[in-house]
Amino acid sequence: QVTLVESGGGLVQAGGSLKVSCVGSGFIFSRNTRYRIGWFRQAPGKEREFVSTIKLKDGSTYSADSVKGRFTISRDNAANTVNLEMNSLKSEDTAVYYCAAGNRTPMTVVADSDREYDYWGQGTQVTVSS
Repeated sequence: QVTLVESGGGLVQAGGSLKVSCVGSGFIFSRNTRYRIGWFRQAPGKEREFVSTIKLKDGSTYSADSVKGRFTISRDNAANTVNLEMNSLKSEDTAVYYCAAGNRTPMTVVADSDREYDYWGQGTQVTVSS
């Protein structure tokens, strides 16, 4: 049973930084190199949107234009964890942040759709005050 648990959300002022983490259980990141871990977010009244993703095989990443240069996704295989470090936060970054795991999309294709991920965490709230 694959389980993902997010943590690290909270309240931060605009321009500040926050790190959210996603811990996996039920599968070992270093042994499941066909998986990606993605971060998505959903603001009130809006659809869920892609933020960033990382391939467990080689650590290569891809991020949405809206967060490039501000957010960094990384993996810690020893801790079975994927982190999302968020800097220069804006009020529009306020949302519930979800991590997700998937392995159906070929590694040559960017997986930026929530339909490409099968396992989801419960989410963690990030609120940026202006």
